[in-house]
Amino acid sequence: MHRGTRRLRSTVHAAAFCALTTVATVAADDQLQWGQRYSRNMISEERGLPETFDPATGKNIKWSAPLGTQSHGSPVVARGRVLVGTNNGHPRDPRHTGDRGVLMCFDQAGGELLWQLVVPKLEKDPYADWPDIGITSPPTVEGDRAYLVSNRGEALCLDLAGMADGNQGPYLDEGRHMARDGAAPMDVGERDADIIWLYDMRAEVGARPHDAANCSILVDGPFLYVCTSNGVDDTHKRVAAPDAPSVIVLDKATGRLVGRDGAGIGPGIIHSLWSSLSLGEVNGRALVFFGGGDGVCYAFEALESAPPNDRPAELRTVWRFDCDPSAPKDNPLQYQDNRREGASNISGMPVFHKGRVYVAAGGDVWHGKRQAWLKCIDATKTGEITAGGEVWSAPLERHCISTPAVRDDLVYIADCGGQVRCLDADTGQPYWTHEMSGEIWASTLVADGKVYVGSRRGDFCILAAGKEKRALCSVDLGSPMDATPAAAGGALYIVTMSRLYAVQEDQR
Repeated sequence: MHRGTRRLRSTVHAAAFCALTTVATVAADDQLQWGQRYSRNMISEERGLPETFDPATGKNIKWSAPLGTQSHGSPVVARGRVLVGTNNGHPRDPRHTGDRGVLMCFDQAGGELLWQLVVPKLEKDPYADWPDIGITSPPTVEGDRAYLVSNRGEALCLDLAGMADGNQGPYLDEGRHMARDGAAPMDVGERDADIIWLYDMRAEVGARPHDAANCSILVDGPFLYVCTSNGVDDTHKRVAAPDAPSVIVLDKATGRLVGRDGAGIGPGIIHSLWSSLSLGEVNGRALVFFGGGDGVCYAFEALESAPPNDRPAELRTVWRFDCDPSAPKDNPLQYQDNRREGASNISGMPVFHKGRVYVAAGGDVWHGKRQAWLKCIDATKTGEITAGGEVWSAPLERHCISTPAVRDDLVYIADCGGQVRCLDADTGQPYWTHEMSGEIWASTLVADGKVYVGSRRGDFCILAAGKEKRALCSVDLGSPMDATPAAAGGALYIVTMSRLYAVQEDQR
């Protein structure tokens, strides 16, 4: 067995053992993180999912629950619970008023709110924690622990049970953590979150998130791979912390820093780092893939073990692929708000599939040029592979911040032009395009022979997966959608800005 294969399998075995030694049981069809485990492919093995629903009549609506007024994080389903990030626009706890980041934990069966993590805003630095954005990080669950990044740029490990089973420690200062800066600690109750450990990326590695800290944490054995969300300052003309790492590695048991990238991405960041990380085995070794804010896709060699001392290991760059090599490289921020030319960045996650990486790149959706592509990269190469690593490239509409879904030799991708595309995964040949109303910031979920996706105009589309285009259903949910739906336990979980829906067949 190759070393990389052994590492991946040992991780699965460890997670299974953890499940057997805790009270709750992990369902085989849980959606434990954003995208498929390791590869981050936006697919699910769920079956029996609905191809139509209607909130107005209740058809196939199992339950729904109110969220805040802005909800950008994709839902995660684990051990009978549904976790989703939002803001405090509709407070569930009268002790918490005003703007906050919130992670809500619901009962999967009936939608009851079980507990919530409430995090004060960085009031003195709104460009690092933009008003009303809330918590945007989709949690990653393993065993009875949930890992996510707060709106304050903290990597957190939470007890999935919340405070209902007491404070598990070693972190014991939850009352102070949920109080405003300078305010007295708050009383902690059983409907509050239980923080196991906390790692403040702003204080510890000097990262300066821009707008939101949005990483979906990647778990690999004993390690967590975290994007720091480092970005520009409030002028948008300079990177606030160019020497800060873009990727860090934490010990998942303690939160100790054990690794960081040395790729020097910081000075080339356009706007911010938006991408999370994925993992795959290539030529017998595990590689971690990252979409840089400089428009470059990186492959790092995954850590095999923690360093013996307190000095973090430097991740070795196995290859780098520039998704926009003809873009200006000197002082790229001088093209700020130029919609015709400038540098590119990567917002969605790279997806690993059959020795290839699929990733979307292009001009920044807020401030960059209106040009984007879906790239297919040969992940087996090494070094500077911009010239020889491209398998194919396909143009997209305007901008793209979505993550691809690869299924049955087809790749699906949505873009900010409101287009959902189906292409041949081997050649990039287009098969069909479906136009939705409004921009699409969410990613497509491919499951049960269907393609699920929502738009920022509030319409949710269900399409048949395959080479022939067939629209099954379109539902106006009356609220924008930035989150990718999740599938678990025969149900589909859909997040709009203000509501969470559990959709399941035969509900009415």
